[in-house]
Amino acid sequence: MHLLPVDTPYQTKEWLQPRRYKAHVMGTTYVYDFPELFRSALETLWASAPWSNGGTGGARGLKREEMLTVRELVWDHEGHVQILDRPPGSNACGMVAWLMTLCTPEYPKGREIVVISNDITYQIGSFGVEEDEVFERASILARERGIPRLYLSANSGARIGLAEEVMRVFRVGWEEEGRPESGVSYLYLTPEDYTTLGGEGNASVNVERREVEVDGQGTMETRYVITDIIGRQDGLGVENLRGSGRIAGETSRAYEDIFTATLVSCRSVGIGAYLVRLGQRTVQNEGQPIILTGAPALNKVLGREVYASNLQLGGTQIMHRNGVSHLTARNDLEGVQSLLEWLSYVPSSVGQGGNGGSGKSVDPLDRSVDYMPPSTGEAYDPRWLLTGKETPEGNRTKWLPGLLDKGTWRESLSGWAKTVVVGRGRLGGEALGVIAVETRTVERRVPADPADPTSEEQTIKEAGQVWYPNSAAKTAQAIADFRRGERLPLLILANWRGFSGGQRDMYEEVLKFGSRIVDELRTYDRPALVYIVPRGELRGGAWVVLDPTINPEGHLEMYADAASRAGILEPEGLVEVKYRKPHILGTMARLDEQIKTLHGSLGDPGTPMEERAELKRELDGRQEQLLPIYSGVARHFAQLHDTPGRMKAKGVVRRVVEWSQARRVLGWRLRRLLVEDRLVDAVRRADPSKSWAQGRTWVREWAEACAGIDPTDWEMEDEGMARWMRGEWRALMLTPGSSGEGGGGGVEGSLRERFREMHKSWVRGNVESMLQEEGGNGTMVLEALMERLSPEERSRFAERLTRK
Repeated sequence: MHLLPVDTPYQTKEWLQPRRYKAHVMGTTYVYDFPELFRSALETLWASAPWSNGGTGGARGLKREEMLTVRELVWDHEGHVQILDRPPGSNACGMVAWLMTLCTPEYPKGREIVVISNDITYQIGSFGVEEDEVFERASILARERGIPRLYLSANSGARIGLAEEVMRVFRVGWEEEGRPESGVSYLYLTPEDYTTLGGEGNASVNVERREVEVDGQGTMETRYVITDIIGRQDGLGVENLRGSGRIAGETSRAYEDIFTATLVSCRSVGIGAYLVRLGQRTVQNEGQPIILTGAPALNKVLGREVYASNLQLGGTQIMHRNGVSHLTARNDLEGVQSLLEWLSYVPSSVGQGGNGGSGKSVDPLDRSVDYMPPSTGEAYDPRWLLTGKETPEGNRTKWLPGLLDKGTWRESLSGWAKTVVVGRGRLGGEALGVIAVETRTVERRVPADPADPTSEEQTIKEAGQVWYPNSAAKTAQAIADFRRGERLPLLILANWRGFSGGQRDMYEEVLKFGSRIVDELRTYDRPALVYIVPRGELRGGAWVVLDPTINPEGHLEMYADAASRAGILEPEGLVEVKYRKPHILGTMARLDEQIKTLHGSLGDPGTPMEERAELKRELDGRQEQLLPIYSGVARHFAQLHDTPGRMKAKGVVRRVVEWSQARRVLGWRLRRLLVEDRLVDAVRRADPSKSWAQGRTWVREWAEACAGIDPTDWEMEDEGMARWMRGEWRALMLTPGSSGEGGGGGVEGSLRERFREMHKSWVRGNVESMLQEEGGNGTMVLEALMERLSPEERSRFAERLTRK
């Protein structure tokens, strides 16, 4: 009523207001108000996008209502989807699904997503049969379209219920009739109540008819003893658990096929908690728990008041620190904002060519990387390698840019396994997943268990540059997330000395989680670049799990800075094993003139015995004096085996790249590999029998034979090849919205024709193979193929057969 005339009447209560109030009391937003939060979050995205309007932000003239189109997904009794615009609050169950079209800075013409949400005002958001069906069908629709699926979680787990129609009429048969203290013998229905429930054809109960003596004097009464209570209403017990199993399996499949993410807007209990985890990518609101069993139920099991609230069990202080929650948010608007920022790095659909949106950048790709790790070898924040850092310069500060485009870095899983840093960013406008290594010692806190009075909080120190069980699991999880659904290329800024192999770490399965890194990299089917950072190192098992030969298709490549080092052991360890004191003394004897002279005098038979003792003391003293110096020589000698020059000579790295030039070199390499992948995918669509490596070989042979590309340029000239291949791709018009313009000239026509001939050859080979496999049934195969042809095609086929 602020600034309104004093005689303005109060607004009457809107019919949805009680539901809104009920949701707000539980700490969340009413389900049908979430689309408005998405619209507000989109406004914020447009305002902060550096390229959205000439580098000044803004939504390019889009009106607020044009940024988001929302249509509700409703299924009829036959299971057919209907996409409707219907009023808020029209839902007939506790699950709501929408098909949303978002106009984002990356996709100003719009991108589709499926959003599924619990309605916590409907039977406290519990999962019944109808809710499970809506969830499953909406998720399947997202998978069929290959578009992202977001889940807004606010629930109380699987629905529980009792057959109320039976509850109102059942009777109790006591062990001794008329004496309740004797205990319950059975529950039963009278004939009248049994008839009321439907008699023989009723769906509420299974019964056993008995004739029972009721007064001890032979008076008999007919009773229908209840053996099973089924209930007229569906959704009272195990059927809800079956539905929960179905949506759990569907969520697991969706994570494999498309981008899935969850906002924990209110409590998530039981199956709700499992859906959160199975969808993997999670934004958890502060003050909202993710739990399997509520605190009151656990207290009852334990027989005492142990837990004061559900937040003790599954609040952000638990779930963000153990890696279940990737991000946290203060409220629903901030949570939706995080989801949309995450989507900005993801392609609009699984089958869409391209990589995570616009590919635009206001940060020049060819600029140098000015931030450099300290030359003193002291620990530093690895995020500075990515984002850059402000450094004092006189009375002012100077910005030293990092590797990624300025302002594009978004870290996730920051509360868990802090010796590894993971997140998403852009390099020259191309979205990618990034893994970096903490160089500082961090503390891991293990909370005390309230159920165990003897337990205490533990603080465990974890050294930087070392993989522990939790950080190895975090690395593998991040790689899986980048590949599944997000389809992101991968950049690993490597700086590991190895795996921690102590007793505690072996017990906590460091070997298992380290092996998972290999599993994920072996199947990674997007460009993956490993770069050993300046003054960084990669040793022993840490090299093994990142070696490019792990990936059989050749998607994984390794680079190194000129100041990096790699080997099996660190120089000190190598000297301890292979360059021990006798070898060091031998080196002294070979290089030091004074020691040479003393050895000569001691070896001369003519040297008097009284002089030998003095010469021996002089030799020992000289060796003791030089031992620290020559130990350093030995370490330096061992270190020279770990240089990038040796790595390049042995072919274990593709190229040695100076850190200052890493943005330009890796950025153009990434662009080249991404457009090359599109061409390889086109080859594999034309001939599905080809592997990715075979497709890449075909593209290279075509480029060298038909386009005159020099083999040296193909290998090393990434910028030129990226520009040329991007031109050919556009000319081929294989991407949505392509104008057909490009630098292909007449070459693209031959490429298009080659794809067409390749596909014909593949089809012909398949038909011939089918005819050979069927043997004498070849005529039947031809008849089946003929049935699929139109009348005109059959006539042309018959004419060709006649001519032959």
